[in-house]
Amino acid sequence: MSAHRLARFRETLNRRQPDLRVLLDGVHKPHNLSAILRTCDAVGVAKAHAVSAAMQLPIHRHCASGAGQYVETQFHSTTAEAIESLQAQGLRVYAAHYSASAIDFRDIDYTVPSAVLMGAELWGVSTAGEQLADACIYIPMMGLVESLNVSVATAIILFEAQRQRQAAGLYDSPRLEAERYERTLFEWLHPRIAADCRERGQPYPAIDDEGDPIRSIS
Repeated sequence: MSAHRLARFRETLNRRQPDLRVLLDGVHKPHNLSAILRTCDAVGVAKAHAVSAAMQLPIHRHCASGAGQYVETQFHSTTAEAIESLQAQGLRVYAAHYSASAIDFRDIDYTVPSAVLMGAELWGVSTAGEQLADACIYIPMMGLVESLNVSVATAIILFEAQRQRQAAGLYDSPRLEAERYERTLFEWLHPRIAADCRERGQPYPAIDDEGDPIRSIS
């Protein structure tokens, strides 16, 4: 195992933000999904959520640059179930949707547990998403176009969240629970072994200081 690779994975996990999420409501174009997951990885989002009947995302691996395997994705059957699940975990859900009561996205405090709800292009956030979200937010537009590409809009909002969180020191020390940290580290280091363990219903082996699995002697 490369010491550099192990150190880079640990450094990345040390900055993951378990209470900053993205919820994709009907976003289905592969290039948009891939770009959004890439942004999630870039700002330290540990987990994305998606409303998908197929329970999978049709992402372009080359567009995501591998980010899809480093950002956990949880699927939900309906928008209502997804939002209620996030709110039950203590997250405030902000729907990127312009309305008379919408708030400038820069006026939101993203240092508290937050989830950004993004809708599909053309249709935007669903009615359920607008009604159940804690607030609607918008990106001010100064030109002739009324909205941005969904992946661009997601990036703008998430990097504002990153700016606020970095200023608040939320990237300065690990925030993932120890069990999740070690489990994720093993899955990143040894995805095939991890998959085999899950299939067999076995726990992951411990790893040594170089990141290699420690095999028990029977």
